[in-house]
Amino acid sequence: MPTTAADTTVTLAADTNQALGIAQYAIDFLSDDPAKRGDPDASVLERTNMFFTDAVLCGLSALALKTNAPTILRNEALQYPVTDATHMVGRAVQRGATVFGSSVQVQPEKAILANGSAVREWDSNGTNFGYNPALNHLAGEFGHNDFYGVCVAGAQMAGKDGAYALKAMVCLDEIRGRLSEIFSLKTYKIDHVVHGAIGSAAVFGAMLGASVAQIESAIGMVVAHYIPFRAIRAGKQLSDSKGASAAISTEVAITAVRRSMSGFMGPRDIFRNPEAIFRIFEGPGQMFEKVGTDKANTKQADASPFNLVLSTAGEDFAVMGMHFKLG
Repeated sequence: MPTTAADTTVTLAADTNQALGIAQYAIDFLSDDPAKRGDPDASVLERTNMFFTDAVLCGLSALALKTNAPTILRNEALQYPVTDATHMVGRAVQRGATVFGSSVQVQPEKAILANGSAVREWDSNGTNFGYNPALNHLAGEFGHNDFYGVCVAGAQMAGKDGAYALKAMVCLDEIRGRLSEIFSLKTYKIDHVVHGAIGSAAVFGAMLGASVAQIESAIGMVVAHYIPFRAIRAGKQLSDSKGASAAISTEVAITAVRRSMSGFMGPRDIFRNPEAIFRIFEGPGQMFEKVGTDKANTKQADASPFNLVLSTAGEDFAVMGMHFKLG
């Protein structure tokens, strides 16, 4: 991958409110303002479209073969159709979104839950490995492109086209992919889907016209209320929770956005919060250490453990480092 250039990135420093920064990044990236909007190279859009197509085919095949969790969660979603009483938030022009194989509008978090579970069921869609030596960001957290349903639902609700949805997918992959390079959730037995849930809250909010404060609130709720542990994918017998983990975390992320856009105020400045996952494990004044180390960060500072570098233009986007699973 090309080395990240300063004129095509934004850096959210550790001593800043990175939740607000992520919110502003997503809003700017998806805006129409030529001075602010994201400008990914055609190769980035092409690669993202390939990963999206791959994910959709994975999801459709899982449903066609009536696999358990995707079938259950799709049926669940169809029990939550939107009505005239469904609150239409922000710039939405329709109240809901759809699941694979249906034109019925359902509550968006339920549509995203169902579609996300389907695309992940086979464990066959794209994978990133959280490794960026150009910036010495080597946390090595992995993740998958399970979150494109967020962008499809957001585009449906906002009355936008596929090109807009595709650009939103680039943005979401960028946020979760870069977070995976700088903070290893698995080291602390936290499931990797948290990074995707943060990206989902930011991008869905931006697509529907949420303010930076509303997106910050939603990200705060995701991190403070909804942290999944790797018990999901450990133990003597794996369950449906493993394949549906990203879907379930995204469901609550979208709920958090809608709640914030209705006026609920979640925790602010969550990356610098001394009792949220980032600082208690690695940041200044950390409370816990991973086994085998004696390098606790005892520094007293109002900062997160990392700088976050996000691409705004060109070819060097996180999605370009993702891998297809073949065979």
